[in-house]
Amino acid sequence: MYTALEDSNVTIFLIVYLSFFLDNVLLTVVVPIIPDFLLTQELENKENYSVYNAVGSLSPLQRKYEGVEDENGLLGALLASKAFVQLLFTPIVGYFITEIGCLLPMLLGSCNILLATLLFAYGKSYGFLVLARALHGSSSAAISVSGMSLLARHMPPNLRAKLMPISFGGIALGVLIGYPFGGIAYQNLGKQAPFIIIALFVCLNIGLQMRLMSKLDLEETEVTDNDSPSIMNLLKDKKTMIVASAICVSTTTMAVLEPCVPIWLLGHFQPPPSKWVLGAVFIPDSIGYFLGSHFGGLLPIDTWRAALIAMVIGGLSACAIPMVTQISELFLPHFGIGVSVGVVDAILVPYMATIIDEKGCTKYGPVYALQQVAVSLAYFVGPLIGGELVYLIGFAWLMRIVGLVNIGFCPLLVELEEENDEKGKISHPPGYSTCSSYSSLDDDSRAEDYEVLKE
Repeated sequence: MYTALEDSNVTIFLIVYLSFFLDNVLLTVVVPIIPDFLLTQELENKENYSVYNAVGSLSPLQRKYEGVEDENGLLGALLASKAFVQLLFTPIVGYFITEIGCLLPMLLGSCNILLATLLFAYGKSYGFLVLARALHGSSSAAISVSGMSLLARHMPPNLRAKLMPISFGGIALGVLIGYPFGGIAYQNLGKQAPFIIIALFVCLNIGLQMRLMSKLDLEETEVTDNDSPSIMNLLKDKKTMIVASAICVSTTTMAVLEPCVPIWLLGHFQPPPSKWVLGAVFIPDSIGYFLGSHFGGLLPIDTWRAALIAMVIGGLSACAIPMVTQISELFLPHFGIGVSVGVVDAILVPYMATIIDEKGCTKYGPVYALQQVAVSLAYFVGPLIGGELVYLIGFAWLMRIVGLVNIGFCPLLVELEEENDEKGKISHPPGYSTCSSYSSLDDDSRAEDYEVLKE
């Protein structure tokens, strides 16, 4: 496979991979840091402790976490601000990519991530943290849509489906590293240290993009497809909406966990877990996503069946989280949710390109803009509504509802098969089938790839 790639294509893949990685490290590194930091700031800003003095038996540590669940709303709003801005910017980025290409939006997104990282490092007020999170949202919109469009535009057609799931490795690795890195660095080095380290790597990525932009810019000049479907047209397509909705529902499960689990752990376990535990508790999610996104395409079953099984696993895992009595028992349900989201992404994101192929189009920007809208909507609705519902109905019922929504969505995935019954089984062109692309990594496949490029 790799012999069929030109040096410039390898460079594009590496830039996209690194950009996805840094974007998701910053996305997750704040999860174990911000809840404790906000609580600490609130405690330090109180001029007197008359409220707590009425309860003389409370230690300073207990006072810190007294009424901790009241912070779910503010924390949920802070985390949701990123997804809200990303939701607004994604269609705009899609339009500009059509007009000016993918490279400049990618570079601007990386520069915005650098600014957001520095705001996280040195911002102390709630307003500055919201601004940093929102700025990160605009960055993610640019990086996500331009990254997927770069791969779809520059990769050889019969290698595209092989490389797209691999690019999710940057997302998975960022998620895998972000949670524990944030918790451990925050506990041992302070709040600024993890963000400064991330900023250094972002600077490296920006330098790489600027150095290679002139070379890659030559490949940006290509004829646009005037018949490519718009996002509005895709919203009218049944299969596209089912796939996008499945991605949104599945991702919402993970989005709800991020603001609610740290607060739940701090308020319901005595003594409260240490800072690094707040990050380490998400490691199973990250491992599960890493495995699911890399190997979900190897499942020897139809697309809709794999997605259905994954969402059932995610739903059952979400329902199981409130049942744990020890932090160590969170491993299996968190791992199940990670595998579920990873498999859904690995199966359905490449399948969205198949939907465009069936329409006879060759431009994939609009469909991946829609996919990013689905993800952004999940990360907007999840923390915001989850943070409010946990106050109204409790954490246990919130997770049960999230799990049941995942399971209840599964019958709609059967429509993907029924939609294709008239044509036979769901079609997977050789260049886009996730399963066939992985199973064809042999000498004959590499030889065919090379012959295609020679022609």
